Amino acid sequence: MLPRREKAPQDRTSRLRLVRSFFEREEQDNGGPLRSPVVVGLGNPGRSYERTRHNAGYLVADELAKRHGGSWRRKKKAEAAPVTLGNATLLKPTTFMNNSGSAVADYRPEDLIVVHDDLDLEAGTVRVKFGGGAGGHNGLRSIIQRVGNDFVRVRIGIGRPPAGVTVTDYVLSRMESVVRDAIPTAADAVEYVIEHSPEAAMNRFNVRA
Repeated sequence: MLPRREKAPQDRTSRLRLVRSFFEREEQDNGGPLRSPVVVGLGNPGRSYERTRHNAGYLVADELAKRHGGSWRRKKKAEAAPVTLGNATLLKPTTFMNNSGSAVADYRPEDLIVVHDDLDLEAGTVRVKFGGGAGGHNGLRSIIQRVGNDFVRVRIGIGRPPAGVTVTDYVLSRMESVVRDAIPTAADAVEYVIEHSPEAAMNRFNVRA
């Protein structure tokens, strides 16, 4: 069953068709440039947040910049790095997590790949998803409020906090090695989305070990 969302396609077939056509390399009718994906790594700016669970998206963006010749440049609400991977741009919002949507408000949702930590996945798990709700993630909630939810996500599992630990304290605590070790896999998933398709990436990465 499809997750409930405001602008969902009418059925599963149309939904998969939308996913397959996500990064079709076709010229625009006016002869303009090809569509370029924008990879948004979610996190909080500042040294005190660098290795926290909530900054998993930032770390994936940094990994992709290293792999594909990206050089970070400061913009008004984000750091951006054009890379050789599919003519993509990497983006790290500098607005703090709860206002991430303001950093992507000028982009089309169908061009976005949002990389984020996920409480609902076992720590170290990587999954690819299209659409859906925020699932309690404030960065996703902000983006959905600004541009809707028709974008691809690469999710990095951080697991649930232990008894007696609040969600806020948990996501802002230092990530454990199993999450850190998943960063390269999440970068692989982003590459696969861009080089093949979201559907192909789902088939490759959404498989139980």
